[in-house]
Amino acid sequence: MAYREILPDYRLQNGIYCYWELKTTERLLNPFIYRVVADGCIDIFFSLQNPTESYVMGFCKSYTEFPLNGTFHYVGIRFLPTGFPTFFNVDAKQISNREEKLAAVSKDTSEFVAHHFPGRYALPEIKLKLDQYFIDLLNKSEVSVDKRFANALDIILQNNGEVNITKDLDTGLSERQLRRYFDFYIGDSAKTFSRVVRFQKIFTEMSSNQALNGNKLFYDLGYYDQPHFIKEFKKFYGLTPSKVLGR
Repeated sequence: MAYREILPDYRLQNGIYCYWELKTTERLLNPFIYRVVADGCIDIFFSLQNPTESYVMGFCKSYTEFPLNGTFHYVGIRFLPTGFPTFFNVDAKQISNREEKLAAVSKDTSEFVAHHFPGRYALPEIKLKLDQYFIDLLNKSEVSVDKRFANALDIILQNNGEVNITKDLDTGLSERQLRRYFDFYIGDSAKTFSRVVRFQKIFTEMSSNQALNGNKLFYDLGYYDQPHFIKEFKKFYGLTPSKVLGR
């Protein structure tokens, strides 16, 4: 199998993180379980072998697994936090923690995918088609993110998710407003989103084998102790940190 990401047009990069593809380079002899870890994003994805079937994967507060067989060529659009509701004016809470048919969320986008991607395409060709579609969609969008909410989101990201929701996110929004904005733009609470951001930080650090050494990074990021860290990591990844490092 091969996985690849490519950046969208610069005009889209505030809302779309990347376009991606996952495909087989030869037929799989045995079923493969593809694990997607929690990342705080929303994805549209479809198969080039059958683009009439396209889906949205909402914000997830745990890992997700997909069984894959034979040969396949999947393409996806990964939206940054707030990106999907900005393009589609859809409440992210409605699609949280589940996979939904794209036609039920955006019939026009579902039809665009079905009519423009039958057959074989390389990712750069796919990018050009998607760029034009989403630039047009963005130009028509009437959704604008409240600056106070954008500031709260930035505080969480800048602090790697280690924040006090009540004290640190005082950007001029009431608790009720903050909760409503997080539900609409993210799909879950500020607390849950912060936990995912914190997990992503420590997951990145693990690539350099720093997360489990003597510096106790999990303490620095607000985990009570190592068992707390392991439990949280397993919820978002599906495996314990030691098993991930062993791989």
